This record gives sequence, structure tokens and C-alpha cells, in this order.
Amino acid sequence: MQPTATVLVYSDDSGTREQVRLATGRRPAPDAPVVEFVECATPGAVLRELDRGGIDVCVLDGEAVPMGGMGMCRQIKDEIFDCPPVLLLIGRPQDAWLATWSRADAAVTLPVDPVEFAAALTSLLQKKRLLSA
Repeated sequence: MQPTATVLVYSDDSGTREQVRLATGRRPAPDAPVVEFVECATPGAVLRELDRGGIDVCVLDGEAVPMGGMGMCRQIKDEIFDCPPVLLLIGRPQDAWLATWSRADAAVTLPVDPVEFAAALTSLLQKKRLLSA
């Protein structure tokens, strides 16, 4: 049986969530686990899923409404014990400093570049596996 990783994707835009799923495919790299997605369109849904547990990495849309991924990231880093790594989707490269402020573990720009996104997601999945070992 192949190992799986659960990735939470938060965006109010179904197109953005689709970009993440397509950029990831079944697995973001040959040595990465198969990915299962949990999609959330509201901040409340994100908090419920994280409270439930089992999330390996969060992908948060910095452009989401009513609460952007940066604010959501900062909140979950403060409130969720052993918070999973966060990959933040930002609107412009100049917003990287805001990603740092939000305590995101990595950031990539929108629209999602499949190669850049897959590399960042793979790095966070490996980091999570090393920390869990």
C-alpha cells in the first residue's frame, strides 16, 4: 500500500482550488506520497478540518474572501497545536514579506505555476515526514 498525504486547500474560488489539484496531480514528485485533498471554501471549514486532524500540509489562498490566506495562516499558527506546514498562494511576488509575516512555511504566486508549486509542496511534505519520524 502506498503512503498518502492529506492536503487541505483553502480558497473561496473553485478555480484556484482546481489549479492546486491540477498542479499536484496524483503526487507532486516521484518520491512524494499520493495526495488526497480536503477542500475548504470558508475559514470555519478550515478550522473544523484542522481540529479533526490528519492534515499534512495546508495550501491557503492569500486572495481568498472574506478572510485571506495570510490572516488564516497567522491564526492557525497561533491556535492549532502542532500546526501543519503552510504553503501560501500570493497575488504578487512583492507580497512575499506578508507571507513571512503570516508565518507561512513557503509561498508561490498565483496563477499557480505547476513546476514551482509541485516543488514547494514536495518540500513541505518531506519536511512534515521528517518532523513526524
